[in-house]
Amino acid sequence: MYIAMNRFRVVPGFEEAFEEMWRNRERHLSTVPGYLEFRMLKGPKHDDHSLYASHTIWQNQEAFTAWTKSEQFRAAHARAGESRGKIEYLSGPQFEGFEVIIHEGHDGKPSPG
Repeated sequence: MYIAMNRFRVVPGFEEAFEEMWRNRERHLSTVPGYLEFRMLKGPKHDDHSLYASHTIWQNQEAFTAWTKSEQFRAAHARAGESRGKIEYLSGPQFEGFEVIIHEGHDGKPSPG
């Protein structure tokens, strides 16, 4: 398994617009081989930003990499520039990718990623 995350530092006052953008965004992931799950996470508020993270789970890193080169990826990100002026960020998204080395399910038994 592979987890891909992007962290977003949203300037105070733009949180609602950011969340609304994600709620109304066209969804393309379900058509991509190897895609398993998506979550948008809301983290702590700081004086200068609110932290958010997108979190996708993939069967493996190869499936994620194929997504980044796909037509679905281009379609999902085609309108990314439309948020300019509507949402302010401290900086661009920060990507982090993780290979899962241990996964523990509901049964409490660990299994390899």
